[in-house]
This record gives sequence, structure tokens and C-alpha cells, in this order.
Amino acid sequence: MSFRFAVRALLPLTCCAVTTLAAQEHVHTPGMTHPATVVAVPLQGGQSAFAAIAEIVAMLEADPATDWSKVNLERLRRHLIDMDQITLHSRVVSTSVPGGALFLVRGRGEAVAAIRRLTAAHTVMVSAGGGPRIARTVVPDGVQLVVTARESADVAAIARIRALGFIGLMVQGDHHAAHHLALARGDAMADHGH
Repeated sequence: MSFRFAVRALLPLTCCAVTTLAAQEHVHTPGMTHPATVVAVPLQGGQSAFAAIAEIVAMLEADPATDWSKVNLERLRRHLIDMDQITLHSRVVSTSVPGGALFLVRGRGEAVAAIRRLTAAHTVMVSAGGGPRIARTVVPDGVQLVVTARESADVAAIARIRALGFIGLMVQGDHHAAHHLALARGDAMADHGH
């Protein structure tokens, strides 16, 4: 790495630090006006599940209609643990089948129950939302999903299913954030068995 490149890479960080230090060294007197200073503030509250919960808490606190007697952040925390389990601790074997793909999703310990809970709810949502057809079968250590295009001759849809794979299927849909808020609010229909 060249010295010039290293200086350019560090310059924005140095400027922020200098601006912050300069702002801290001012002597404040009554009636004094201050120029706007730029202070870098992190956008994430730490680990992603922690940050997701913090965001929901901020939303609940900002909503005067929040019924605190129903709020259940523990349900949301357990759901996020399930998401972590299927994302990081499941094993997936994908096989092409006519019209789509077969995904054998397996786990050990806590991952098995997480795979079953999340696939049961999410695959219904994807299919109901106009996504591919999904046949789900429980196996001893997880589930088997057969995912096929709505139209057997739709080459692009078949290629998309195979390219997305299991995890792509699981992240489909724009209902995740709303679902997390519903879990935290204590809405009965939002539960996946938590």
C-alpha cells in the first residue's frame, strides 16, 4: 500500500476526529452560537439481532398507541435466534427437479426446530403472495422443500428458483419487518410457535 493511498484512506476519519475534538475544546458562554459540526455516529446498535430489537423498541416507544401490556420482546428475540439458526447452522442440499428445485434442509439440536418453525410459516407466505409452489415435508432432522414455478414452461422462473436456493426463498417477500413488529407488539397471528 502506498503512503498516498494510506493518507487518503485515513483522511475522513482524521477529519471527523479533529472536528469532534475541536467542538469539545470550545468554551461555552451564554448567547454564544456554534457552527454546525459533523460528528460521525454509528448506524448499527451492535450485533444485527440486537440492532433489530433496538429499532423495534424505538418504534414502540414512539407510538403512543403501544399497548405495553401486550408487548413481548422475548418472542421477537426467539424468532431472531431461529433466523440465525437457519441462516448459519443449517445444512442445505439442493437438487434440480423438473420445474424447479428440491431443498433438503437439515440441522442439529436447536436448528431442527428453527428450520421447521420458519419454513412452515414462510413457505405459506411466499406461495400465497404469488411466489412459486412449495411442497414441504418434515424429515427427521429438518424439512424437504420441493419448489416449482407456477408455470412449468417458465424457464426464467425455474432458473430464478434454482439461483435463489433455500436462503433466497426464505428472504423473499417484504413482510419480515412488519412481522417482527407484530411479534413484539404481541399480535397473536404473528406467532411461529414462540
